[in-house]
Amino acid sequence: MKRSFKIMVSLGAALLLFIVSSAFSLDNFKLKPGAEGKICLTCHVQFEEKLKDPFVHTPVKRGDCTGCHSPHASSHGKLLSEGLNKICTKCHAVIPKEARSVHADVMSGNCTKCHDAHSSKNKANLLKAGNELCFGCHKTMGEALAKVKFRHNPVEKGCVNCHNPHASASRDHLLIDSPPSLCLKCHRTDSASFSKLHMNYPVAKGNCTSCHDVHGSDKGALLYTKVHVPVANRLCNQCHEDPGSATPFKTKKKGFELCRGCHSDMVNSTLKRNVIHWPLLGKEGCLTCHAPHGSREGKLMRGSLTSVCYKCHADTLERLTKSPTKHKPIQEGNCMACHEPHSSNLPYLARAQTIELCGSCHNWKAHTSHPIGEKILDKRNSNLNVDCLSCHRSHGTEFKKMLPFTTPTDLCVSCHREFRR
Repeated sequence: MKRSFKIMVSLGAALLLFIVSSAFSLDNFKLKPGAEGKICLTCHVQFEEKLKDPFVHTPVKRGDCTGCHSPHASSHGKLLSEGLNKICTKCHAVIPKEARSVHADVMSGNCTKCHDAHSSKNKANLLKAGNELCFGCHKTMGEALAKVKFRHNPVEKGCVNCHNPHASASRDHLLIDSPPSLCLKCHRTDSASFSKLHMNYPVAKGNCTSCHDVHGSDKGALLYTKVHVPVANRLCNQCHEDPGSATPFKTKKKGFELCRGCHSDMVNSTLKRNVIHWPLLGKEGCLTCHAPHGSREGKLMRGSLTSVCYKCHADTLERLTKSPTKHKPIQEGNCMACHEPHSSNLPYLARAQTIELCGSCHNWKAHTSHPIGEKILDKRNSNLNVDCLSCHRSHGTEFKKMLPFTTPTDLCVSCHREFRR
């Protein structure tokens, strides 16, 4: 009996669904002839002007508003039928499957940061033309180029002469090709003057960006603002083998031994200290942090101090991003406010003992009455004295005041167990 009742209910539901679907078939919701696209304009009259732009997005031109928008309701803003990146990539496959570098806005699906989804006065529906669009985000680059004396010609004509705006399959920095192949598309290297300028070294097979700033510089030939003295004096064979040898780019010595020839005081004093920054003793030696030919940065650093340090110490940057109280030196990218870059007689390459170092910026005596110093032992580890780092972390934590615990109470009872509940 129960089974028969269930069958009857199922048949009734099916019949009802059939009746409803027949009465309200898709034919009943078809737009009137010629209304597709135009019906939207009865309310969105501002798009009448947009359609007069020289570049109109293909779906808009066809009047296919529902290609991107849901006409009735949506879980996305602007009544979009899907998330912005999913809608765009249905038609525009701009990221190769194994891309080496991808534009951040493309990766995040923020296409409308560069393109107008409907129409534009600029080719490819770009919001602005040429470098004006790029420098909207890359402001530092734009400001720097506005000040330099010499600007690279392709940069003047447009960033896309060298960079792919979406993604690069096999090159870093969104480059359309790698140096020197990219450079040789414009620059001839078969002339006698080219060879003479480069001391007869086969630089056409090397990395042009090692000496030249590809965007612009105050120095002729687009040499970097800071140039290594041997390079400035064209003494390439001071570090490299002769240009006619089988390995002309090979250095005469390896690691820090090569730099020691000129910077003996720096290297020798560094090696005498107890704690040596490990890159110095590595395969690349000084070149781990310093550029051998030229740089935009002082001391021939390979990049800003922050970027160079964080290549190895990414954990510090990660901790800083989560810290509600950011330690000012790290926030400013000044790692050397607390650390020696080459070597030290103290742990962690510290410039001074903890209390003295912290006291150079912080008046710790006004901060707390808790006893600290050589005579006060840490109850958690009798081999350590109580100092600033007993309660705070120097780079930051996920908690306030750079504490290692959620609350000060949790910190205090780690030593004062008598106050635990």
